[in-house]
Amino acid sequence: MKPKASSEHEEHIGKAGGKITLRADDYPQWYQDVIREAEMAEPAKVVKGCMVIKPHGYAVWEKIQRELDGRFKATGHKNAYFPLLIPQSFITKEAEHVEGFAPELAVVTHAGGEALDEPYVIRPTSETVIGYFFSHWVDSYRDLPLLINQWANVMRWEKRTRMFLRTTEFLWQEGHTAHASHEEAQEEVRRMLGVYGDFAEEVMAMPVIRGVKTDSEKFAGALQSTCIEAMMQDGKALQAGTSHDLGQNFGKAFNVMFQTQSGARDYVWQTSWGVSTRLIGGLIMTHSDDAGLVLPPRLAPIHIVIVPIFRGDDERSRVLAACAKLRDQLVDIDIAPPRARYRDFLEVVVDDRDMKPGAKFYDWERKGVPVRVELGPKDLEKDQVCVKMRVDSEAGKGKEFIPTAQFLATVRERLTKFQDALLAAARQRTLARSVELNTWDEFLRTFAGEQSSFAWCHWDGTRETEAKIKEQTRATIRCIPLPGQGPAPEPGACILTGKPSPQRVLIAKAY
Repeated sequence: MKPKASSEHEEHIGKAGGKITLRADDYPQWYQDVIREAEMAEPAKVVKGCMVIKPHGYAVWEKIQRELDGRFKATGHKNAYFPLLIPQSFITKEAEHVEGFAPELAVVTHAGGEALDEPYVIRPTSETVIGYFFSHWVDSYRDLPLLINQWANVMRWEKRTRMFLRTTEFLWQEGHTAHASHEEAQEEVRRMLGVYGDFAEEVMAMPVIRGVKTDSEKFAGALQSTCIEAMMQDGKALQAGTSHDLGQNFGKAFNVMFQTQSGARDYVWQTSWGVSTRLIGGLIMTHSDDAGLVLPPRLAPIHIVIVPIFRGDDERSRVLAACAKLRDQLVDIDIAPPRARYRDFLEVVVDDRDMKPGAKFYDWERKGVPVRVELGPKDLEKDQVCVKMRVDSEAGKGKEFIPTAQFLATVRERLTKFQDALLAAARQRTLARSVELNTWDEFLRTFAGEQSSFAWCHWDGTRETEAKIKEQTRATIRCIPLPGQGPAPEPGACILTGKPSPQRVLIAKAY
């Protein structure tokens, strides 16, 4: 066996993989490079606009699923599954809905070698087909509320795609509920928006603004749409989740009626809400750096990688045995936060590949593993470990040499501090790039070229002004903030027209 390193703790010099473009040089290319080098996904070149989610990327999605699924079930929702193919006539039953989705639909016209009597649409979203089944499941107020969630894939024929953020096929969850009153439905909309907002901040370490979409930006067929908006490192916004008040629109379209307590017949009040694999794109752009992917511990598929350092076979056997022992001690540690709905044990890998330690360091850094542990003969003699955090923070700067027992006793706290530090950094970045603008000249300077910030501005509430702002700057009204989510409400003058405005709204360029 050839020697593994020229010194016990060797830092890698050189490049083991492809180059990652600097964020400051080309942010969009940096994003693609990080995904490639972390082996998160790759374009599915044989299927236009689609992607292959690789094991490391899919493991992140599985963690997102597990955490959200627990939160959904804790609020009374049950999982179900509905057909991928939807009769085209279903899509046309709700006029606003079909108009909103028409350009993105993929239609199946032939199957089994024959033309279909009626074409099917590949699911772009499921309000219509679920409305059909709700009409068969609901008859009385006693059947309500009906609280359903579906984990599925959907297809929207996108012209311009970007991995995780916007692809022709993507993975998501879509909640669909039916209620006896509008008040109950509105409460559901707010509850699920809260679930998304709490998840983004507590688990993704990604701060968000919670608000209401303008009528121009709301979901096709909804009375009102609410959303969470997150700032990426380039100042652009990412719509990270939505929760919709559908009113009785789909109830009327699919005749979803129930007998009220008074004996009358009425249409149900419905909601829908969803997040998708674009959350992974948001995760990447919120935390990653010029060295590659950075993952918050609560979503990291691997928390700790142990890299053995040795020369020759004599040292190899002793070091690998010690690495295995340390791994076994670590994997018994539960790092789930207080009051979590599940246990979350440390995921630990011993990297015993036949390659130099420096190349391993480089590889795991690009994959965003929060903690790297190096273990060599001198460490065994001193009963210590060499620890390097993926991002320097109060939990550790540079390499630290720590007694093994102390490391085992404090690793949970170390990961908690790492998670908290990522959220604090993202909050500070959002604060630093948020501005209140009062004149159109200020607005034009803020959004010149590719620049973006979170701009809090007055708007006169008209579609015409909203469209002009977008046309002239490519910035859009991301949301009308809910109470406590933006500047205190105050009357003012519209940033473009000077007409009266009751409060400031959030404007930014967006993904």
